[in-house]
Amino acid sequence: MIGWQCVRGAALIAAVGMTASACDQRHPAEATGQKVDRATNEVAATTKNIAANAANVVDDAALTAKVKAALFAEPGLKTLQIDVETHDAVVTLAGSVDSDVLHKRAVQIAGSLSGVRQVVDKLVVKSG
Repeated sequence: MIGWQCVRGAALIAAVGMTASACDQRHPAEATGQKVDRATNEVAATTKNIAANAANVVDDAALTAKVKAALFAEPGLKTLQIDVETHDAVVTLAGSVDSDVLHKRAVQIAGSLSGVRQVVDKLVVKSG
């Protein structure tokens, strides 16, 4: 009888040990779940930033095209002599124009377009 009680006691101790072990395993699973959640949030934030940057690039390209079209439509401005670059809605005009009047007009045209935050003027008037 004593032998049987020892076996039952050992089985009880083993069952308690396995239950305790299962409890310990829940915590790593919770920690793993938290790590997965954190990683998911980081990926989502990174994806959102990439999408926002891509949208800015598209917006900047559209602004550049809009400025070039407006300059092309202006009589007297030779758009081949004017470089237009846009970054974060800031338009940079570089190159040369034939007169002070055309210089001022090019800057005015670029600055008047919707979506343009600022115009950086790097235009020079040809001496001639």
